[in-house]
Amino acid sequence: MTRATIQDVAKLAGVSPSSVSRSLRGKGGVSGATAKRILEAAEQLGYTVSPAAHRLATGRTGTIAVVVPYLTRWFFAELLGGAEEVIRRAGLDLLLYHIGDSEIRQAYFSSGILRKRVDGVLLVTLALTEPEIAALRSLDVPICIVGSEVEGFSSISIDDFTSAKSAVEHLIGLGHERIAIIAGDPNEPMHFTVPLRRRAGYQAALEEAGIARDPRLEAHGAFSVEGGEEATYALLANRELPSAIFAECDEIAFGVLRVLGQVGIRVPEDISVIGFDDHPMASYFGLTTMRQEVAAQGRAIAEELVRAASDGSGDWPVRLSAETRLIVRRTTSIWRKGSPNCCRLEDSAGVSAQDQSYIGLSGLAPLRGGEPRPAETS
Repeated sequence: MTRATIQDVAKLAGVSPSSVSRSLRGKGGVSGATAKRILEAAEQLGYTVSPAAHRLATGRTGTIAVVVPYLTRWFFAELLGGAEEVIRRAGLDLLLYHIGDSEIRQAYFSSGILRKRVDGVLLVTLALTEPEIAALRSLDVPICIVGSEVEGFSSISIDDFTSAKSAVEHLIGLGHERIAIIAGDPNEPMHFTVPLRRRAGYQAALEEAGIARDPRLEAHGAFSVEGGEEATYALLANRELPSAIFAECDEIAFGVLRVLGQVGIRVPEDISVIGFDDHPMASYFGLTTMRQEVAAQGRAIAEELVRAASDGSGDWPVRLSAETRLIVRRTTSIWRKGSPNCCRLEDSAGVSAQDQSYIGLSGLAPLRGGEPRPAETS
């Protein structure tokens, strides 16, 4: 069967091929009655506009690029799922770029790889350098970013500083004074935007409460279960344990809970634990955490990007804010002065001798906590 051409549609509708082209591409200049006749003729003949021809005529590619520093971490998969839903519904293609290390990142921003290939770019939690910002601006397409703000780019973000501060204030309100933090790696090669702001919120909460900062209570680890485990071992190597731990993400907190369980430290009786994100597994672990709606953020910023890339409608740039909320579960409780927060060797069944030696279980001393204060409610 021979495929219908634009000339066939024009002949059946009784108009010129140029009128068919303008009408089917939504370019205007064609009356309503004529446009209806053209559409009916096209449907009768099974004619559709060639995507390649449409892109050539409009200068658009029909593609949105999404740039992420990580693929396997929950936050990025969740946000990507929300954004993809909006992009797909708009009839656009999604081009995913994973800049997994510094070398790939440098090549990506210096090569102009996206030039004339996309109608818009969405970047997720990347702290951009000035040369990178300049490279993106040179694309002359709408740019959106999640987790930070750049002049001329639309963005969506939560207040990481205030949210982290609220998490620590919850612990302080429960009477905790020796509050540890497990923060992201300060040498993060992807220039991840989250760790520094959440650490600053932690420090601000302590300062406002008149609690002196103790560097021994600050550990670093990757935003992963394994990162949380390694950092917890480092904290437990101190002779005096924390009474509470603030983990900068829930996946870190899961690693904390696993190690504390292995060495026989009770949660929350001996150590309270609070996370950040409200990962789908957080409720399974009973984890107290700061909730953010990640997929909703992906949908909201993708809608702005699709609108700008498709027809330029709406305000630009836009600044969208997403809320966070404290979710209190069973891993935090009131700290009582004199609580026997000491893990002995006989309490650590199932932990290897190497682990026991590493965290110095035989030398742990009880914690000194403050007087209990009323617990906050969510």
